[in-house]
Amino acid sequence: MTESAQHFDVVVVGGGPAGATAANDLASRGVNVLLLDKAGRIKPCGGAIPFCLIHEFNIPTDLLCARIHSARMIAPSNKSVDMPIESGFVGMVNRETFDEWLRVRAQKSGAYRREGTFVALEQGSDGTARVMYKEKSGETTTVSAKMVIGADGARSQVAKQGLPGVKQTPCVFAYHEIIQAPGDEDEDHANDNEPIDVYDPQRCDVYYQGKLSPDFYAWVFPHGKTASIGVGSAQKGFSLRGSVSELRSAIGLSNAETVRTEGAPIPMKPLKRWDNGSNVLVVGDAAGVVAPASGEGIYYAMACGRMGAAAVYEALQTGDAKALASARRTFMKDHGKVFWVLGILQFFWYGGDRRRERFVKICEDEDVQRLTWESYMHKKLVRKDPMAHVRVFFKDLSHLMGLART
Repeated sequence: MTESAQHFDVVVVGGGPAGATAANDLASRGVNVLLLDKAGRIKPCGGAIPFCLIHEFNIPTDLLCARIHSARMIAPSNKSVDMPIESGFVGMVNRETFDEWLRVRAQKSGAYRREGTFVALEQGSDGTARVMYKEKSGETTTVSAKMVIGADGARSQVAKQGLPGVKQTPCVFAYHEIIQAPGDEDEDHANDNEPIDVYDPQRCDVYYQGKLSPDFYAWVFPHGKTASIGVGSAQKGFSLRGSVSELRSAIGLSNAETVRTEGAPIPMKPLKRWDNGSNVLVVGDAAGVVAPASGEGIYYAMACGRMGAAAVYEALQTGDAKALASARRTFMKDHGKVFWVLGILQFFWYGGDRRRERFVKICEDEDVQRLTWESYMHKKLVRKDPMAHVRVFFKDLSHLMGLART
């Protein structure tokens, strides 16, 4: 099959981490894949990837623009708690570079790449799907495929057109500004008032303050020569730009050069169904696989893309479209409990500054820090020390009820 042909085994719509991973896995197994991506789109993202992702997906370390060795949690009172990483590190990537590397890898594995904007999905009488997209020239092109994977983001048009009746997931809207990272000389240019914090190129700072986000959080994430300063919120009318401006002012970085700005919806709950039982499957943000509370999405997108590719491959090999449903089953089996725990955490602890203050206080606890990092780095709830979970549960309860000192 040549690239000029208009029929493929699989068309993957969207070339972010989920779509590029799915295309790479399928192409590596000899499947005729078209990877369709809208050029020039960079998702607003802190860019953090856990240590396990680097190994599971064979990511070269030269793609990392920074290595993070601790996180700082900042309460409404400006009280801060440092959470050092005892072993390993959190890698930071620039999405523009990282996503393109993933797309190039898929292409080297045999996937065909085309730039274009998805327009429509139609079902043919022969059981194939027809994907229409607009090229940069403005011309509309139609290709057909046995299977379509929608990896086109939180407001997925593939999901909307290909999964009728599936309710869209709630979203947090994220906005960040990429700035030139400060050097030592920038400390002399801070505001007259002492800043809340001093920038550290090896630490992620997370602000749990209602004035910066009424229902989520704000962040300062180092990216080597640049840094991401951003905020998320689901509250309509809340000024994300105003919040980022306030944060930059508070930490003395108002005058730092702004490289670019980006905004997008971030899903907070997996869709109830990911496939149409025939020839359409969604993965990544389109499937709603962003972790509640943390908003982490890169690892889950790539894991979901891999599971989606496995499900599509099985369906192609067996001719049984029921195999598509295995993608969601596998993902929820592996990560559903973590999502449930994080959802509860977000519900309880993000509901007002008094709770946020207690939440940051809890982060001082060694059990909390250890379990948090082990769960994050290995992407599963830690089971080797069940009593630690019991201790954390009762500590959480005492803080939630206001029985613990803050």
